[in-house]
Amino acid sequence: MKIVDVKTWVVANPPPYFGGRYFIFIQLTTDSGVTGLGEIYATAFSGKVAAAMAEDICARYVIGANPFQIEKLWRTIYGSGYNLRPDVSLVGVLSGIEIACWDIVGKELGRPIYDLLGGRVREKLRAYTYLYPNGDEVARGDESVYTDPDLAAARAAEYVSQGFTAVKFDPMDMYTVYDGRQPTLQELTRAKKFMRQLRAAIGDSADLLFGTHGQFTAAGALRVAEVIAPYRPLWFEEPTPPEDPRAMA
Repeated sequence: MKIVDVKTWVVANPPPYFGGRYFIFIQLTTDSGVTGLGEIYATAFSGKVAAAMAEDICARYVIGANPFQIEKLWRTIYGSGYNLRPDVSLVGVLSGIEIACWDIVGKELGRPIYDLLGGRVREKLRAYTYLYPNGDEVARGDESVYTDPDLAAARAAEYVSQGFTAVKFDPMDMYTVYDGRQPTLQELTRAKKFMRQLRAAIGDSADLLFGTHGQFTAAGALRVAEVIAPYRPLWFEEPTPPEDPRAMA
């Protein structure tokens, strides 16, 4: 068996773009007609450019390859360019190719992928959800669930009633590309109110997952941690910029 064809799709996401402005999918087809689908995620370029990158990689390394030899194909693509330090865009393309290969392998063998990765261990897993605007709020562009603790608490209770056992949110100011900073006093107040209101709304029925998208200096992150700690968050996610491991430590 070998891969003989590749197709890509860039799927637009309507405003307000929850989850991203577009999604990129890749399909690999074998000489026996088996197809595998994968998703390319976290590229730093536009959808059309990312799709072209995927097609280029596939033309050079994937067409003619055996989809069962995933490890060999992965290492060949990862090491292309000889620097062994590919950026996130190449790894995003590679992840989509690998997913598509696993899809082909599972179909060819007639087995779910988990059987090929060690077998199913549990009958079910916990799931969490982010706090999102509902349909009406999306239609009118209302994103206040991200900043209004009362509305966020009500939404959290709705999700818990659906069976989620954890809810995630980021009540700090919007993501920035600049270095870590100190939280403002207003942000600290809002963080505390978010945690207090959500904990009151859901009690001990679900965990609180506090994200910050790598916003703060180590000292700033500690100030946030002190404010939210009494409400027992399950995690305090990425408090400092991810490229600064010393600050994280």
